[in-house]
Amino acid sequence: MAAYKEQLQRVWHAFTAENGTVPATAREAVQWGVSRGMIVPPEIDPLDKLAEDMSTALREEYATDDCGRRYRVNHAVRVSKGGVQLTLWGVMQDASREHMQKAFIQRREQIVGDCVQLATDVEAYNAMKPEQKAIQMIFDFRDDVEERRSWDKDEAA
Repeated sequence: MAAYKEQLQRVWHAFTAENGTVPATAREAVQWGVSRGMIVPPEIDPLDKLAEDMSTALREEYATDDCGRRYRVNHAVRVSKGGVQLTLWGVMQDASREHMQKAFIQRREQIVGDCVQLATDVEAYNAMKPEQKAIQMIFDFRDDVEERRSWDKDEAA
């Protein structure tokens, strides 16, 4: 899989070298790469595509509880079985506490990982542009969470 991702990265860099480094969509770069024979569109297993679409649909299903809170209905837990990584879905109302705790911990770890990478990216950008005012990031989200919750309450009213 790493070789495939590296191939896609090479296409992106060749695309930007030819077209400039202005923002572009991944689709534009892929079309460009396919038209030049740099990559070949994959044959898609219809069941894999349906499973991917189902995962997206499950992730996007929400319900409202008796207190008016809009919550995600389905929660995923990544596990390894026999060396294969699987994503097991559970419905919050029926899932075990163990499943939900693992799902919440894994989601929190994703958020932490995103924050660590964002902090690194900001530091690297600031170092590349020392003549500019440094971009600052605040990673205390308490105020943001409360503000978003108030938006949700306003929309519900």
